Amino acid sequence: MTATRTPGAPYVDSGALVSTSPATGEEVGRFPIATPEDVNAAVARAREAATWWSHLGFDGRRRRLLHFRSLLTQRLGELTALMKAEGGKPEADAQVEVITAIDHIAWAATHARKVLGMRHVASSMLQKEHSSLLEYQPLGVVGVIGPWNYPVFTPMGSIAYALAAGNAVVFKPSQYTPAIGKFIVDTFAEAVPEKPVLQIVYGLGEVGAALCRAGVDKVAFTGSTATGKKVMAACAETLTPVLVECGGKDAMIVDADADLEAAAAACVWGGMTNAGQTCVGIERVYVAAPVYDEFLGKVVERTKKLKVGEDIGPITMPSQSDIIQRHIDDAIARGGNAVVGGSDAVQPPYVQPTVLVDVPEDSSAVTEETFGPTLTVTKVKDADEAIRLTNATGYGLGGAVFAKARGLELARRMRSGMTSINSALTFAGMPELPFGGVGSSGFGRIHGADGLREFTRAKAIVKRRGPTPLAAATFDRTPKTMQRVVGLVKFLHGRSKG
Repeated sequence: MTATRTPGAPYVDSGALVSTSPATGEEVGRFPIATPEDVNAAVARAREAATWWSHLGFDGRRRRLLHFRSLLTQRLGELTALMKAEGGKPEADAQVEVITAIDHIAWAATHARKVLGMRHVASSMLQKEHSSLLEYQPLGVVGVIGPWNYPVFTPMGSIAYALAAGNAVVFKPSQYTPAIGKFIVDTFAEAVPEKPVLQIVYGLGEVGAALCRAGVDKVAFTGSTATGKKVMAACAETLTPVLVECGGKDAMIVDADADLEAAAAACVWGGMTNAGQTCVGIERVYVAAPVYDEFLGKVVERTKKLKVGEDIGPITMPSQSDIIQRHIDDAIARGGNAVVGGSDAVQPPYVQPTVLVDVPEDSSAVTEETFGPTLTVTKVKDADEAIRLTNATGYGLGGAVFAKARGLELARRMRSGMTSINSALTFAGMPELPFGGVGSSGFGRIHGADGLREFTRAKAIVKRRGPTPLAAATFDRTPKTMQRVVGLVKFLHGRSKG
């Protein structure tokens, strides 16, 4: 039976997931929908592969991951063409995404030993007869549930780091981008043909739920806050730990001393790249009153130069157009004004870039994730008011600050997992920095040393290296021994000053 079709959306036909282009509606490919039994079998295969993969050690995994990185680099054109066909992403946007993902693979592969390998740590003064060792061991099998908006970069932030840490991975790509997921997994299989270290399962939300219940050792999820809660609930049934990266409503603050040309360029890029379908995209902008008019003029000028179909691709998920329309209409109905675009901007599958001003802070365009090429630009008294408004949301993913004198101070005060100073979105491209949110934007971290440790368990080892001079942890202790131990503790810790 063929399900009712929405133009440009994937659909199910005779047990197959049919992927279509959001721009043209043309079929991109068909993929077998996994049953719960299929998912369980994939996890079982991954369990065996994980043992082999972990025993390769850091050097063996590094060589294979770097080979995988090289293959993706060599096939950059092929992959970006597929991303345009299946996700509608402009070629330049697709290139930036893949290049950034490649850099993350290389970083994870080359830094895993330093971050996770066994090392000595200082022992307590009370137990100097023992040496302390710490290492981070792989969990085993990690389930990764990826999004459609960045179908290479975002899941690779979990996949590459989990693999570098010694885990096998079962990957469930978005139903909107299964062909891209297959390309990634097939390319990895060429680099690592020996065992199914990275596998893929296709399907809708039910397949993701089955993966949560299939006995994996951790689930890494990227998607909406509502779906993230469902993933957590499913994983809670078996106490499976989760890493959840959800949506955002990221803000940019423009202080009175900002470089306005640079701020406007970053604002338009941060809000409009990938047609605004970016979890860390700029959606709200708060501008200090003395520079508001000049800044807004520069933003309007830059936004009007963008070309739909060239700079701005289609809205990948058709239902998102309705949300974007609702947000624009609500903003205007409540007194806001569109200085670019407006109520007629939504022309599926495209949305014309839209800049809204004078929008009430309790409107849906300010409080809810829009996920489209829209910006609200708001005049504030100063940067302190901007911080207050920026933080008045349950979301806390990324953000940006443009300022000279107070840039670092304002960035630290912004309630977010990541903040860029005098740039936008740049933290995502820094492999050495952790990526993740707070509040309704989720928890856990990918990327960087924290991202590697996210897919491991800490293993502590204590090794005796000499006799115990004051043996308190034994039934052979004497009152005299305890008297000396208490005296030592008072000497070390009894003073009020450090």
